[in-house]
Amino acid sequence: METTSGTLPSGGGTPGNGSASASAIGKASAALHSAIDDAARKAKPAIDKYATMAHDATDKLSSAGSQTADWMSTKGESLSASQKKLVEDTCAYVSANPLKSLAMAVAAGFVLSKLLK
Repeated sequence: METTSGTLPSGGGTPGNGSASASAIGKASAALHSAIDDAARKAKPAIDKYATMAHDATDKLSSAGSQTADWMSTKGESLSASQKKLVEDTCAYVSANPLKSLAMAVAAGFVLSKLLK
């Protein structure tokens, strides 16, 4: 007598149907790959467009930052020159009018002390 081991044929279902199942899975896989490739092909122009926009925005920000840094440097030099001129003028005034300068300093100190109380 013959005994069976209880295993199914390699197709997984009924005998003789294994190659049809494999063919259906292969077709479904190919269709899915085709759909993915089609979606990627359609999305590429939009992705490229947004990447270009992001690069352009970054370039504009970089340019604006450079211009601002240049402007700040120029203004800083201008303010530094103005400060030096003001200090020189003040020193010259104090040297020319020492008593008047002392009286103005005392008056300013008095006013500030009253304001801060």
